[in-house]
Amino acid sequence: MTGPAYRFGIEEEFFLADAATRGTPGPAVRGFHAAAKALLPAAERELLQSQIEIATPPATTPEEARAGLASLRRGLAEIGRAHGILVFAAGTHPGAAWDAQSPTDGARYHGILDEVRMVGQRTLVSGMHVHVEVARPDDRVDLMNRLLPFLPVLLALSVSSPFWEGRDTGLCGYRLSVFGEMPRTGLPDLFASNAEFERYVAVMREAGAIQDASFLWWHLRPSIRYPTLELRIADGCTRVDDAVAIAGLYRCLVRAAERRPDLHAGLDGVARALLRENLWRAQRDGVRAALIDPDAGRAVPFEEALEGVLALVAEDAAALGCAQALDEARRIARDGTSADRQRAAYAAARGEDGEDAAGIAAVVDALARETEGRAA
Repeated sequence: MTGPAYRFGIEEEFFLADAATRGTPGPAVRGFHAAAKALLPAAERELLQSQIEIATPPATTPEEARAGLASLRRGLAEIGRAHGILVFAAGTHPGAAWDAQSPTDGARYHGILDEVRMVGQRTLVSGMHVHVEVARPDDRVDLMNRLLPFLPVLLALSVSSPFWEGRDTGLCGYRLSVFGEMPRTGLPDLFASNAEFERYVAVMREAGAIQDASFLWWHLRPSIRYPTLELRIADGCTRVDDAVAIAGLYRCLVRAAERRPDLHAGLDGVARALLRENLWRAQRDGVRAALIDPDAGRAVPFEEALEGVLALVAEDAAALGCAQALDEARRIARDGTSADRQRAAYAAARGEDGEDAAGIAAVVDALARETEGRAA
């Protein structure tokens, strides 16, 4: 008799840029979206017209997920070329201005913007979401609580948002700062039970604060559409291999938390406060961060923190066929993230005259190539 399959699906949000200016696309974006809707049923509109989202069907192996993502990315890139548009994955658009964006038509999108106002208009950010099916959906709130301490490692591996409106922010993952302006984002509160979580959702609905739990935009949340626990903290992953690696590691962590009900049980205020500090360190420094080890009482290099997580899930990786995902996580830690590569592309293109526009254009071009899987 086999155990749960821990099926998983990946949702990716992409930016669209004018191929000539590398900035916000003009009227051609309408033709792009029409073609995407006709040719790629898995593609969906996002809050802003300069974004698009794809989702893979449920997968049971990393190879399935990688093939699905690669095919969808190539399809979007081909449609983009026909309409003079570049498609790329990153946590923030390196050069576009937030106040030059147009919202997508639709009751949900307009409803969000009516509620959050300028804060919503500023959310020129894109992320990757990973759904993992759990054995007992009623346990998802407990799993959510106990998986929170792993979020800094997953964030650090994904960071791809060093630039904002043409400026280097000094952070590797600026996306969380922008998205954090939205209500009901960040870390979820610690709910003692599924019933307590459901009571919170019910009160929020009755008060008219939310329509349903999909308006809780936390880093980690139970899905209302699927029997899954949804990871939402990751920046958009420029390379498909990075996306699959992070999804695979998260899948292993879900299995480990189900296998070990003692893992991070009884998370307290101190642990949550240290988690917030580690999230900031991961956001600022990516895989060069020093993360605080609560048990050791000291900060450790990211690679040491990562190895501790990988050792914890080694049994789960073997059971789920995700050993390569662990090796890929080590590669990201060793070779750097999208944020590191973006800064390198920017520095190489600026030249002696220090032209910022040339650097940002080079970053967008490099992101588009990597997203599609083309060589530099």
